[in-house]
Parts: sequence; C-alpha cells; structure tokens
Amino acid sequence: MDLIDVPQLVRNADRFREVVAVLAKHGLADWLSNIPIPWLNRIRGHCEDEELTTEQRIRVAMTELGTTFVKLGQVLSTRPDLVGKPLADELAQLRANTPADEANVVVAMIESELGATIDTLFAEFEPAAMASASIGQVHRATLHEGQSVVVKVQHAGIEQRIVNDLEIMTKLAEIAEQQSTRLRPYRPVHTMREFQRTLMKELNFDRELRNMERFRRNFADEPGIRFAKAYPHLSSRRVLTMERFEGISLSEKSQLEASGIDLDAMARRGASLFVEMIFRDGFYHADPHPGNLMVLANPLPGVSGSDGLTELGILDCGMVGRIDNELRNYLELGLIAAVGQDAAKITEVVASVGEVPIGFDEPELMSAIQELIDEYAYQSLGEFDLSGCLHEIVEIIREHRIYLPAKVAMLLKVLVMLEGTAHQLSPTFCLAELIEPYGKKAMLRRFSPKKVYARIKSNVDDWEHLMSVLPKDAADILHNFKRGKFDVHLQHRRLEPIVNRLVLGILTAALFIGSASLCSSLVPPLLLGISVPGFIGCAVAVMMGYGITRSIRHSHRIGDDD
Repeated sequence: MDLIDVPQLVRNADRFREVVAVLAKHGLADWLSNIPIPWLNRIRGHCEDEELTTEQRIRVAMTELGTTFVKLGQVLSTRPDLVGKPLADELAQLRANTPADEANVVVAMIESELGATIDTLFAEFEPAAMASASIGQVHRATLHEGQSVVVKVQHAGIEQRIVNDLEIMTKLAEIAEQQSTRLRPYRPVHTMREFQRTLMKELNFDRELRNMERFRRNFADEPGIRFAKAYPHLSSRRVLTMERFEGISLSEKSQLEASGIDLDAMARRGASLFVEMIFRDGFYHADPHPGNLMVLANPLPGVSGSDGLTELGILDCGMVGRIDNELRNYLELGLIAAVGQDAAKITEVVASVGEVPIGFDEPELMSAIQELIDEYAYQSLGEFDLSGCLHEIVEIIREHRIYLPAKVAMLLKVLVMLEGTAHQLSPTFCLAELIEPYGKKAMLRRFSPKKVYARIKSNVDDWEHLMSVLPKDAADILHNFKRGKFDVHLQHRRLEPIVNRLVLGILTAALFIGSASLCSSLVPPLLLGISVPGFIGCAVAVMMGYGITRSIRHSHRIGDDD
C-alpha cells in the first residue's frame, strides 16, 4: 500500500509527518519499516528515551502528540483486557495540558453558538477560565435571574483538529494491522472505530446535557444526591451552561477530614449511587474518579442526606455507559453464577459475552476460573477484594485471547475505579457488600412468574409459528415413514475436494502402474530401448502425483492459519 496515494494523508501531510516523527523519536515506529516512503527512513533515528519502559514511552509520546492521542490513551486505559494491565495503568496517568483560549475567542464562540451578545445572555461572565481540559474550558457566570452557573465552551478549532487526527490514526491503525504481527492482536482497526465513535459523541455537548437531565430524573427522589441542572436555552453543540457547585472535591481528602465529614458514610453513599445506576437503571456515569465527585457546601433547603450529611454532587456527565437487555441478562447470569460459585456457568457467560478465538480452549478457561473461585471462596465479604478479583478475571480473559465488547470493558473498569475511589475515603470499605444483594435480587427476579411470563410473551411469535407448523410437519414425517419414503439427507462440508483428490490419486496410481508395465514389457515404439508410451505415462503420473502433494500441503497450511 502506497501511503502517499491516500487522500486523507495527503490532506494532512504535515501532521502525518509530525506524528511519525514523534513515534520514531520515542522508539515506537519500527512497525513502519516495511512502508515504501522515502522520507520515512530519514525520520527514523535513535530513540531519545531508552531508559524508559515501552509503556512509559507510549505515554510520553501520546502526551506530546496532543488532545486526540491523549484521549485515545485514556480510552485504552479502560481496556486492560486488550492492552494489558501495565500499559493500561500507565495510560491512566495521561492528562491533557491544553491552554485556555483567549477571552475574545471564547466570547465570540458563545455569541455565535447562542445567537446573542454575552451581556444579553448573562448578567456576569468571567473572561478568565476557571479550568481548561482537552476539549473545552469552563467559565464562571451569573444569570440575570441570579443563579450561579458555569459555562463550558469548546476550544476553538478543536473539532477540526480532532477529525484530522482521527483520519491519520485510522490509517495508521490499518497499516499496523496489515504490517505488524506484534500489533495485530490489539485489533487496532476495530479499536480505532470504537474510539472514533466515542470521541465524536464527546464533542457534542448536547449529549452531555441530555445525560445530566436523565440522571436528574433517575435520582430526583434520592436524598443527598445532586446532579447539576442544565440550562438548554443557554446551551448548544459547543456550549453547555449548568448549575455551579461549590464544595470540596473528593480528591481533597485532607480538606474533607478537616471539615469533620464522616468519610465512611460518604464513601458508602457514593458507591451506592453508582451501584444503583448500574444494576437498577442500566445507565451510569462512566468516570467515577474523585475529581468528578464533590461534597457540596451549599445544599438545597430540605434536601440534605437522611444521615445528616451534606449533599454529594456529581460532575462531568459526558462519559456514560449503558446496559442493554442482552448485557443485563448476562450480568444477571454472572451474578447468579458468582453467588453459586459455578465455574462452568461463569465460563459460559464469558465465552458468550466476548469474541473467542479460533481454537478456543474452554476447559482450560474453566479450570482457570475455578482456581480463581477457590482462591476467593473462603474470604468473608469484608475481606473480599473486588478490584483485585476483577483484575485477575481480566488477565485470564486476555491470556485466552477473548475480546470483550467495549460496553463490558467499560463496566469492569468503572467497578474497579469505584472501589478505588471509595477506598481513598474509607480504607475499610467493601464494594462487594453493596453488590451482593443484587445477585440475590437477580436470582429472584429471573425466576419470578412475572419474568418467566415476560420471556414467554416476548417469544410469542416463535411459539405461534411452531404450533402452526408442527402438526402438519409431524404428520408428513409419519406418513412418509409408514410408506417407506423416509429419507435422511446428510451434508458433508468440504467433502467434495477430498473425494476429488482421492479419485485423482487412484487414477494417478493406476496410470503409473500401467505405464510401468508397458515399460517392463518393452511395448513399441521404442527409443533407446525404452517404451515411449510407458515413459510418457510414467512422466504424466509423476506430475499428477506432485500436483496432488502440493494441493494437500497447501490445504494443511490454510488449516493451520485458520
């Protein structure tokens, strides 16, 4: 493949050179060695940070390449099943150091998006950003009605830069999958497609607004939990206006301790919130790190928690996870199997949820899961290390080259992050204690008359069709059986080529034996004392035998590759 003929790379040639140069500088471009681009050899050089591990060099390179690559690293950090735990842990440290846009650029963006002047939209607007992230920056403001808000504004030009980078990354992923046997197991093309869908959704602030509104509806009656109120009339695809929270971030443990807040109760409240999102609603906040959780200093009147604590506020609803009916079904089966310590059922669930490789060894997977169950079986719930158990499950899945869908990998990562965040507040906290009741509820719900009736009702069309055709088909089978006309047709896949080779081999052997007989009997005409018909027949038989041998070897190689 000649890369210079690819339109996307021609359009982004300078950026493509920059990306390859950065990869080469950090010793990460060796997989491009087979690409016939003259200037590529000039870029490749000595690695400048050989003292770093490969995982560290990948993190440094992604940081240097900017927003899109940092975002890719952050997504890959949620896939230890794909890239391995060492690289996932390293990529989890990625932070985008994106400078804030100038005040006049921000104001122009807001006025263009919302169709009014900044003074018309807000009573007060702070031109200096209070924070700047990879995609947008946040400004304090006050509405004309007096409410304190924050305005999240997308960086100018960031969308086009991300689109250009995505084109380059997609092409590099295609090259990696074609050229590098080392990178091919990471499924770069499939991973890039998932990342592209995720990132393009994150660029649309309308989605975050809808997520916030849905979370507010789901927890409208929950005391002590608060999601920011969004203002749709002051929001657009690139601008999001929402209620401003004032309080202490959970990442500031020393301030929390100084405030006298019961950290054990707060850890339980936050974890219970996410468990409810996952197992009750099937719609959950997918980034539960401490910076996105805040103990609010200004709770609404009459809305404080039932235990007397202030409210827990949840920030940044841009990344969410969803549990569809199929995943919920597997999740319930997995919980039931975990409660019953059923290694065979857990193996079946894992193989059903993920994509198993050719030659998948199911007994070996079941043996590994049984060992894991035996290791944790006799621990009390208070001692149970859920995140450690999940890490071991992910490692087992990776060793057996099972590819988990993104929605499953995200759920596992959220559970691990959730327990880690809770442990920062309360070292004795146990997430398994909160999840255990859902396993029992899943068992009762799954086998309840209402659930069984719902499953039967959902398959009513299949049942109706079966009942309509079964009597006639059964009668036809019995009628043909009584008349002696009952035939069984067997279909042998790939049998025809085998039979053809067998017949050709018999003919070749017969031709060789017959020709050898002509030679031994000196059947005329003769040339140099050798029967010409016999010699020609033997030569043809040898050529046919060589052709059959090559065909058999070729089929064996294909079978091995498969």
